[in-house]
Amino acid sequence: MNPSDDLGVISVLLERFEKQRLPRALSIKEKVDNGECLEDYDIDYLKEIFADAQEILPTAHRHPEYEELIGKITSLYHEITEKGLKNQELKSGR
Repeated sequence: MNPSDDLGVISVLLERFEKQRLPRALSIKEKVDNGECLEDYDIDYLKEIFADAQEILPTAHRHPEYEELIGKITSLYHEITEKGLKNQELKSGR
């Protein structure tokens, strides 16, 4: 893939993240921050996000200028899953 193709893909991904992924992720984060557990549809959504990430990693690696943003996004999703797991463990009495 040439660099101009990468920029088109990155542009679409950033727009989708800003308009779709980030609002939903922040909503899920608020949920787990309030002590709620992840629902099956939340888990399915997070799995979809991780699957998508695997597909775009080669493009992302060719553009180190997005490394910091990718790190922040990764941290957000990691925080959501960790907090959701902790809430589930607390709920089940582990």
